[in-house]
Amino acid sequence: MNTNQTPVPAGYLRNAAGHFVPETSVREQDKLRDQVATDLAKAAIALNDQLAEFKKKALGDISDLVSIAADRYGVTLGGEKGNVSVVSFDGEYKVVRSYADRISFTEEILAAKAQVLECVKSWTSGAHAHLVEVVHRMLSPGRNGQIRTADVLEMLRWEIDDEDWKRAMQAVKDSILVSGTAVYVRIYKRISGDKYEAVPLDLAAV
Repeated sequence: MNTNQTPVPAGYLRNAAGHFVPETSVREQDKLRDQVATDLAKAAIALNDQLAEFKKKALGDISDLVSIAADRYGVTLGGEKGNVSVVSFDGEYKVVRSYADRISFTEEILAAKAQVLECVKSWTSGAHAHLVEVVHRMLSPGRNGQIRTADVLEMLRWEIDDEDWKRAMQAVKDSILVSGTAVYVRIYKRISGDKYEAVPLDLAAV
């Protein structure tokens, strides 16, 4: 939010260009659209703040638990990368802290892509030409300008016994850059026995 903006005078609305427009000149449908967009956006921002606070608290609580266990019993909870599961006494809930590398790609991915496509084109023709398009999409930036890491890693798992393909995959691997580490907190609820279901914390999953 731009806090340096001039306050909107009574009886006016600010348009997208930053101009003040008399409310009487604004259509009711435009006012209704403005209200829906503003109300939902403000509610989403509030939820985002709550999620940030929740993640901060969760990481702090788990870190404290790990430290207490280390001090009291001389043991370390979790794996060597700091991943740890915290389960309630009755087994009903499980909280998992996990770390994952942030992966990006160097400029070498362009050369790697050329090698991969050349390899695929040498195999395919006619009805199989769609494979070229599949590989092209997997190694091309999406709408956000980024190559989907999951697609590249999936392609690296393909078992293809071909020397040209193996050299192309090595070129892809050489283009991978680990640019940092991300930490995640995931909550699970037991549904039966030792089976747990994730508690979704994103809009697409609820």
